[in-house]
Amino acid sequence: MRREKQKVALVTGGNRGIGLATVHGLAQRGIKVLLGCRDLASGAQAAEGLEGDVNVVALNLSDSAELQRQVATIEAEYPQIDILVNNAAVLEEGDFASVEFQHLMSSMQVNAMAAMQLTQHFGNAMARRGYGRIVNLSSGWGAFSDGLTGPAAYSISKAALNAVTKVAANSYPTNVKVNALCPGWVRTRMGGEMATRSAEQGAQTAIWLALLDDDGPSGQFFRDKEVIDW
Repeated sequence: MRREKQKVALVTGGNRGIGLATVHGLAQRGIKVLLGCRDLASGAQAAEGLEGDVNVVALNLSDSAELQRQVATIEAEYPQIDILVNNAAVLEEGDFASVEFQHLMSSMQVNAMAAMQLTQHFGNAMARRGYGRIVNLSSGWGAFSDGLTGPAAYSISKAALNAVTKVAANSYPTNVKVNALCPGWVRTRMGGEMATRSAEQGAQTAIWLALLDDDGPSGQFFRDKEVIDW
């Protein structure tokens, strides 16, 4: 009987919060997980004690040229990425009237454009191989249905990430599934100590989407494994 090849997942911002909980959850389920982070030492420290096959890789989402070089380095060692979780994000405070252009552009780069770059690169390879799962960590603050009520740069960049999700899902065959999710208000460095959910709770839908069956959905926006409006 032929043994199924171990699947490989890349999780951006995997050294803390929802990203680390996603890394842990996927590794516990037998996935080889690449923990992507800017600082390798921080990633190695975060990975200590985690169960399963976890490997730390460098990813700097703030610089598209450097990111392209890092992706090439990752692919040289891990030529088949089956699952991509675009988790990393930045949150710049400020309303529309006061937001600085540089903060808007840095938010767009990390929260949307880097995810676009990674989705296109790995999604194209997934489409050629006939299998892939891409999961984008978005937010209710990026939903038109919720009024885009978050800090301006964050809401705009997460709305752009939602657009990337939908367009990518429309572009790839059904065996490459691309979905977004809102994890809710989570106790992370971004969410703060008053948040109502743990990182593990915030990661549950991301893990579920990363492991969707062949008949699972694509091009949808989820909260708690239920479809929500864009």
